[in-house]
Amino acid sequence: MCGLEMKFVKEAFESNWIAPLGPQVDAFEKEFAELNGSRHALAVSSGTAALHLALRIVGVGPGDEVFCSSFTFCASATPIVYQGAKPVFIDSELRSWNMDPELLDKELRRCADAGKLPKAVVVVHLYGQSADMDPITESCARYDIPVVEDAAEALGATYKGKRTGSMGLVGIFSFNGNKIITTSGGGMLLSNDKALMEKARFLATQARDAALYFEHSEIGYNYRMSNILAAIGRGQMTVLDERVRQKRAIFEAYRERLGSIPGIEFMPEPEYCPSNRWLTCVTIDPDKFGATADDVRICLEDNNVEARPLWKPLHMQPVFSGCRTCGGSVSERLFERGLCLPSGTAMTAGDVDFVCDLVKSVYAARSGIRGL
Repeated sequence: MCGLEMKFVKEAFESNWIAPLGPQVDAFEKEFAELNGSRHALAVSSGTAALHLALRIVGVGPGDEVFCSSFTFCASATPIVYQGAKPVFIDSELRSWNMDPELLDKELRRCADAGKLPKAVVVVHLYGQSADMDPITESCARYDIPVVEDAAEALGATYKGKRTGSMGLVGIFSFNGNKIITTSGGGMLLSNDKALMEKARFLATQARDAALYFEHSEIGYNYRMSNILAAIGRGQMTVLDERVRQKRAIFEAYRERLGSIPGIEFMPEPEYCPSNRWLTCVTIDPDKFGATADDVRICLEDNNVEARPLWKPLHMQPVFSGCRTCGGSVSERLFERGLCLPSGTAMTAGDVDFVCDLVKSVYAARSGIRGL
């Protein structure tokens, strides 16, 4: 927390507007849309809820196929299944670790020839790094396929001057407790399409018809954000730029201290899309480093430092067995060698040094080199 959240929470309490919806929600949506360069925003209960609504409003239904990044968290694909549709997973490219535009284009052409195009494409901006959106949106536009941006991890990142979440037909964000700003739990749906957003707002409020009594003509959801959580979000937004600066500074500190060690490579950043560096991610080549990424993780854990593997690709997940995959070797290799280092904005320079010293100790022990 930055300390400003209580100002808006106090306003919410003083107005006695606590339940879902209210002035703080309205203000949060307006301010967030302006920040991200979108015309319309809808605050909801989670990023997953936002993605579910996005798929519903673009027309995804039973029997459809939806293309999705494979190298991501499962919540990028589970809403596809909620709609009775089937995910088709697209592998990553090494330049950004995100969806490979060439693989996507190749599979779209194959599907067009077969007469069965996907209903939508879900592009994930991984670990705060934008995907290469121009070729992706161009390929999808050729077949009039809507692009849904999963920018849950990428608030504050840009692509050629455009904010992530503003380039597809619909974009979504998450305010989960681990994200760059948080409302403890919550999400946001964005679009420039007014009609789509009105439909999403209707569905997110239990799809209640415009009648004096409670009448429902279709199935909706209880997905709206509470006035209190929106107040927290408004306070968090005031320090977003500072959070991005802090995250990038932590990344650079790690790179300065560890970048010269053989076998360690950091998540790349194409020059056209500055990352928010939500997490500092590395890959470790065991042949050059002398130990695996998991060896490093265990050493950190033994010293009460939490680190995690990179996302296990969705095409490797048991719950998605049987789903078609285009490629797969790139994300599999990243998963095999990848590690997320501690990246919280409360970290001090001493904390970063401590983590780096532990990583260096693993390399020194395996290589016989001292004095790193």
